[in-house]
Amino acid sequence: MAGLAESGSNPDVDLLYDINGLAKDAPPWFDRIMEYIGEYGLLLAMVLLVMWCWWGVRRRGGEDAAPSVAALVWAPLAAAVAVLVNVPIRGFVERPRPFNDHQGLEVLVTGKTDYSFVSDHATITMALAVGLFLANRKFGVVGIGIALLEGFCRVYMGVHYPTDVVGGLALGTAVALLLSPVAMALLTPVMRAIERSPRLGWLIAAKDARESARRDGTEPGARSEMSGAAAGERDLAA
Repeated sequence: MAGLAESGSNPDVDLLYDINGLAKDAPPWFDRIMEYIGEYGLLLAMVLLVMWCWWGVRRRGGEDAAPSVAALVWAPLAAAVAVLVNVPIRGFVERPRPFNDHQGLEVLVTGKTDYSFVSDHATITMALAVGLFLANRKFGVVGIGIALLEGFCRVYMGVHYPTDVVGGLALGTAVALLLSPVAMALLTPVMRAIERSPRLGWLIAAKDARESARRDGTEPGARSEMSGAAAGERDLAA
């Protein structure tokens, strides 16, 4: 390909042409599908996956419901923080989009006038995936797979270099993981308070799950009452 000759020995550009070359060889209808998936579809899939995980957590209930929901709340917050962190990074690096510097690319999405490094789409999907992993490992693995596919699609579409994607995946992971201890410390007590609320408790655990927890004495409020009663019995015994 002509693009490879222009790219020299830069593996980033070589890989860009190799992956984007698949779009040239694919039928137009397939490229339209990839355009939609890469621009909107995978982001929507990640949101639906988070909602699916939340639905399963609240139906199951139990002692881990509040921390799990806290992790799910942290997932979109981490994505938002990562995008904000990316703003000064893009302004500092000022890397043009690949189609501005390299000829012969098959660009599936037009109108991209901002800088290329790092990829917002890769950043958002990976931050969501890592937050999801903190709540549920099985769902998190699926989410990480979606994030990797998102990164591939951005290069396939001709709007990012592979290193833009790698940078986005790393940024989303770093923000979601490094700030998770603080986020969980703040969000988990809030989720436990909501769980005890008569009106909003269903957001954390379904009604049946909360009633079962009360019967078993495993509800957060019930645990504290039982521990207090047990401590009183120990004091009397002493």
